[in-house]
Amino acid sequence: MGARLSLDEADRVVIVGGGFGGIAAAKQLSYYRIPYTLIDIKHAFHHNMGALRASVQKGFAAKTFIPYHPTFKSNFKQGRVNDIDFEQQNVILESGEVIHYTYLILATGSTGPFPGKLIEPVSRETAIQMYEDLVKEIQKAESIVVVGGGLAGVELTAEIRTDYPDKEVTLIHSTYVLGDSEVLPSVRRGVKEILINKGAHLLLGQKVNNLSELTVNKVQKDTKVLTNKGQEIITDMVICCTGIKINSSSYANALKDKLNENDAIMVDENLNVKGMKTVFAIGDCANVNEHKSAYTAEFQALACVKNIVHGLKREPMEPYKPGAPYMLVTMGRNDGVGQMCGCNVGRFIVTYVKSKDLLVKTSWKKMGQRMPH
Repeated sequence: MGARLSLDEADRVVIVGGGFGGIAAAKQLSYYRIPYTLIDIKHAFHHNMGALRASVQKGFAAKTFIPYHPTFKSNFKQGRVNDIDFEQQNVILESGEVIHYTYLILATGSTGPFPGKLIEPVSRETAIQMYEDLVKEIQKAESIVVVGGGLAGVELTAEIRTDYPDKEVTLIHSTYVLGDSEVLPSVRRGVKEILINKGAHLLLGQKVNNLSELTVNKVQKDTKVLTNKGQEIITDMVICCTGIKINSSSYANALKDKLNENDAIMVDENLNVKGMKTVFAIGDCANVNEHKSAYTAEFQALACVKNIVHGLKREPMEPYKPGAPYMLVTMGRNDGVGQMCGCNVGRFIVTYVKSKDLLVKTSWKKMGQRMPH
């Protein structure tokens, strides 16, 4: 049983975005019995920590898409938010439907190319099939070029080399820093060492010049990949893992004076959008000085709901205290590297905690549903 608050009939929280932060906020609002509407463009929550394994392992994608409706029922609304009227406190959907809010949580996350991200209004079945089709293409290819050495690129390269050690995989990255630039240098070195040990070819400090002309995610024998240093790689397949950016489409117009140069929403110490006491932003879309991850989005969601409870009780809000970077980088099911509380954690801990199943069971449990086998 959740805690009961004295609420007006019209009180409602609207959450835009059903990623890790959005669903954590919705579950917490349920606990407090605060009426809410969770809006997402997709029909199912995408546990995208598992997206890269779903790209190489047949049958894994079905574990990474969890339907919203069985968990949130009538509190869930599938649709695209076109605009927000902050004066009238209305969220406007592409369909024309208007949803009124007392408090608003913006949790729109980030967007980028498939397979690392999938932000499309497709059915769960179609989403799963997109990954199963990619598995078949990767299985057919003898050589693969992965473009982009951020977290998605290094994890995908490691997943392919783990499951298909006979395939030639070349990772091309524009800088010499692999993975995440915010983590400890020893963690970044660990990422590089694992990739080399797994037999991946690394082309660092080079950009792909002809990416826009290449077909991605499909086998195309004798594809020529050209870099700005004059190198030419002949490959069967190209997968793009670059271009992650904040998903700002729902609020870009209404909040244009409150966005930084990366389209992140500027928030105060309470996670309120600056100057707006009833509007919060959490996760990737919020300009919080904290490492971006599923974990931090969830922590911010809990802090944000706590402040909504304070607001409903007419109490002062509590500042959010960002934590130290917490990151577990999965490098295939049998390896990984990471950091917790400012310390490097080794392969054994990362593999035990995350690499084996990428925490998919945890997400199904949080959603109160049974994971398919």
